[in-house]
Formats: sequence, structure tokens, C-alpha cells
Amino acid sequence: MADKSVFSIPVNMAIPFNVELQKAMRRAAEDVGFTYTTWENQGASDSWIQGVNQAIAQDYSLIDVAGGLNPEMLAPQLREAKAAGLAVTTTHLYDESQEQADFVDASAKVDYRRAGEILAAWAFVETAGKPNVLIIGSDDVLPSIPFVEQIKESLGEYCPDCKTRYLNVPVNEWATRIQSGTQSALLADQGINYILPIYDSMTQFVTPALRIAGASNVGMASYNGTPFVLDMVRDGTVQMDVGESLGWAGYAAVDAQMRVLCGLEVPESLGIPLLIFDASNAETAGVPADFDSGYGDGHISGFRKLWGLEG
Repeated sequence: MADKSVFSIPVNMAIPFNVELQKAMRRAAEDVGFTYTTWENQGASDSWIQGVNQAIAQDYSLIDVAGGLNPEMLAPQLREAKAAGLAVTTTHLYDESQEQADFVDASAKVDYRRAGEILAAWAFVETAGKPNVLIIGSDDVLPSIPFVEQIKESLGEYCPDCKTRYLNVPVNEWATRIQSGTQSALLADQGINYILPIYDSMTQFVTPALRIAGASNVGMASYNGTPFVLDMVRDGTVQMDVGESLGWAGYAAVDAQMRVLCGLEVPESLGIPLLIFDASNAETAGVPADFDSGYGDGHISGFRKLWGLEG
């Protein structure tokens, strides 16, 4: 990797998830000792395009689109990068069941379906086997479709008569539509007893809807391990959150990028273990919670040994 370089374009550096993922990827690259650059942006497509152009102009070895940025949105520019000799990867975008774009060399995929299985099982148990579930998702986020499909499939296996209702809210409308949509769903079906917002930052808009509707007996569980949501788990506002170590994800992503550049086999998955946070262990994430606590740091020495940096 001595003469190699990586240029990473996250979907939006105003999102804490992307900030922490980039920090971890940068730490991993520093451990190995190669050039790693994060393209700071606020989620505008013209800025993403500028990033690709800069990576080409500065002769980087690889462009990585990270944290939810769909490469299809930059297809012409990324094809140009490929023609110029750069490799193209994605990080934390595709579900393991999804096919990557034909111009992408490798994808550090995530097992969103596994998270869906956990959420469905949790709702089933917490409702004593009689779930009536409101699922909230965003179809404009690429892995949302298999994620939601898995929740429905798993609930269907547990109880064919289980009821589900789906509320689809685009990401840029979360703040204006999740609360009203949740309130409408609760009014339309007063038997709803559990809510599964598939991305945990949605929970902040669900909570006021529950309060206004007087639905204090309706539970909620989600996925991502965002710190403010883990604080909500600790205080009982959210019952469970499936977390993942972004430190581990960053090292695994850099491992995949290096394998692409060195002509080695690339794993299909990031391989990040999921950790269930509930009232019994939420404090292990810190008080207040942060992105790194609660998961341990064994991945660091593991990757360093894998890369030959320590015995």
C-alpha cells in the first residue's frame, strides 16, 4: 500500500454516523501508513461530483463512496474514474443480498436482513406473540427494501396472522412526516402495539407522536446504535436498539479497499457483529452514550495482526 491512496466520499458529513465511520477508516489507514482523504461535504450532488473530479485530477488509486451514498447517483463520473484507472468501492451501503453496480469493484456490504430478523423477533416476544406492528422506513435508502421485507417475512413465519403496516418516509422528510404519519397510523388502528423505525434516528420523531396519542403502552425498537438513541434506551423511551461498532466497520472497510488495490479476494460482507442494547446493558455504551463504547476494541489488534503490523 506504500504507493496507494484512497479518496472517500461520504453521503453527508453533517450526519454523525458518517463522521464516526470516516474517523475509523482514517485511523485504520494511518495504522497501515497510506494516504486516505475524506471529502468533506454537506450532501449536495454537485459536491460529490467535485469530489470525484478531484480524485481523478490528483491521481488517487481508489474512490470509495461511503455511508449510504448510492454510486448510481454518480454513475457517469465514476465510470470516468474507472476509465482513468481508479478503482471504485462502496462502504456500508448494500445489503448482503443486493447486487452492486456494474462499475463498482467491491462493496463492503452490511447484513441489514439480519437486523430485520432481530427486530421482528423482538417485537414478537415483547407483545407476547401477538404483534401489530407499524414499520417505518425510507425506500429512497437503497437497503431499506430488503430490510423491511425481512421484518415482514420473519413476522409472517412467527405468526401468519400478525398485522403490519408500513409507513414510507423519504429521508429529507423525516422531520416533517414521521410524527404526523405515526399519529395517523395510531388513529387508524388503535391496536398497534409496537413500532419499528428501521433507522434509529427516526425515533426522535416517533416519540412525540406516541405522547400526543397517549400510546404509552406501545413499544419501540430500532437499528444503528446512534448515541442519543442509546440514551433513550437507557431512560426507557426506546426499548431496544441494535448497534454495530463503527470502529470495527471502518477497519473492515479499509481492509476491503486494500484487498482491491492489492489484487486480493474481497469478502462479500463487512462482517460486523451486531449488539443488542436494552435496559440491561445500555450503560455500557457510556453516560451519555458514544459511538465506540460497549463493543470492546478487539477488532483493532485483530486487524493489525491480519495486516502484519504486530505479532
